[in-house]
Amino acid sequence: MLEGLGRTQQDLLHALLHQPAGMSIDELAQALAVTRTAVRQHLAALERDGLVKRGATRPTGRRPEQLHQLTEHGRELFPRQYPLLANLLIGEVAGLMGQEALLALMRQLGHKLATDMEAEVVDEGRIVEHMNAAGYEAEVFFRSSGEPQIVAHNCVFHHLAKAHPVVCELDLALIGTLGGAEVSHEECMLRGGQVCRFALRKDQH
Repeated sequence: MLEGLGRTQQDLLHALLHQPAGMSIDELAQALAVTRTAVRQHLAALERDGLVKRGATRPTGRRPEQLHQLTEHGRELFPRQYPLLANLLIGEVAGLMGQEALLALMRQLGHKLATDMEAEVVDEGRIVEHMNAAGYEAEVFFRSSGEPQIVAHNCVFHHLAKAHPVVCELDLALIGTLGGAEVSHEECMLRGGQVCRFALRKDQH
């Protein structure tokens, strides 16, 4: 997020956001009221972090000016309202389809996500790899009995699931399809748990 950057770098990114075609070092120095050297230093750091890129050059009658632009990653630092839109959409879908149909849809989406990830059934370790790629901060935990469980420290749909608990069915379908088994949701952050804890019930197949 922008808060993790210094004030000058934030101002530089804001300036580029308002000029999608790009800005030169001179224009940025004037807009930010800093030296050209300072602009160059900040651009180098932001370019290294993948937030800014070099765009087209602009003819000036002398030496062409290099323009600098925001990357897509840079644009994503600015506020987005994806959770708000998703919340509205799920509310509308629930009203149109009903809760049972919405539950079936969440399971279908989880199944589709899983089949896009793997063509065959995989073990808990591989499931955790896929979950971590999506931001779940998951790990395999072994109980004293030796039974493996999947523990997720981050609920990636937390705000959405608070309003619509049926969203948890997507997680269950994702894990169950990848593992080829029914899933027991043994602990849930939405129900006051410290983590989300899942166990594959392979003995049921």
